[in-house]
Amino acid sequence: MKLATFNINGITSRLPALLAWLQRESPDIACLQELKIPQERFPLLDIQSLGYHAVWHGQKSWNGVAILARGTQPQEVRRALPGDPEDLHSRYIEAEVGDLTVGCLYLPNGNPAPGPKYDYKLRWVARLLEHARALMERGGKVVLAGDYNIIPTDLDVYAPERWREDALFRPEVREAYQQLLAQGWCDALRQRHPGEKIFTFWDYWRTAFERNAGLRIDHLLLSPAAAATLQDAEVDRVTRGGAKPSDHAPVWIRLASAS
Repeated sequence: MKLATFNINGITSRLPALLAWLQRESPDIACLQELKIPQERFPLLDIQSLGYHAVWHGQKSWNGVAILARGTQPQEVRRALPGDPEDLHSRYIEAEVGDLTVGCLYLPNGNPAPGPKYDYKLRWVARLLEHARALMERGGKVVLAGDYNIIPTDLDVYAPERWREDALFRPEVREAYQQLLAQGWCDALRQRHPGEKIFTFWDYWRTAFERNAGLRIDHLLLSPAAAATLQDAEVDRVTRGGAKPSDHAPVWIRLASAS
């Protein structure tokens, strides 16, 4: 089974690129972030034309997450993190696809930091930690995939000294990421590429992609049962280098199918 996460950075303007990617790479499950459309404008018919079914949580102009599954209907479990009923941002959706539970997330950016946006990010991360712990305690195969807006370590950024005060790299969020790993979650990309400078995001400015001046902020965290089936994990740089790309590259993993 191939599962991918992709911050599409606007599904309306990048729909041709998304459809071409789905046709070319054929992930069994795709988690999308930053749809930037209201719920009723999700391009379901275009998605279905390629054999995919979907659940999604849209929001006008901002945020938005979706889970696509090839040849089967994802069974939605929830469409917001528990813990704050007043948080109306479309940043999380969770579904069951076969024997796999998939959480698709778009964690807040948090800049400028310190400030109200960073405080919101820290509250959101705290809720994610609680929900991740509950999923871990329940057991089974779970993947938490998406744009975490967290640079875990110095290895995950092209110039660490330039990012120390950024909300993606401040000590509090890096510590929260380590707390997730301490719960037992496996960072799939780092598991397959230990010690390697490998990025998932490159800014549009100053030829960042061409210079490989990137960040690793798109992560797939696997529960122990899912991690036991991990076969491979890679970044799809070809898609990032294509026409009118998102500033994120898709990241994919391959899990062994149940025998």
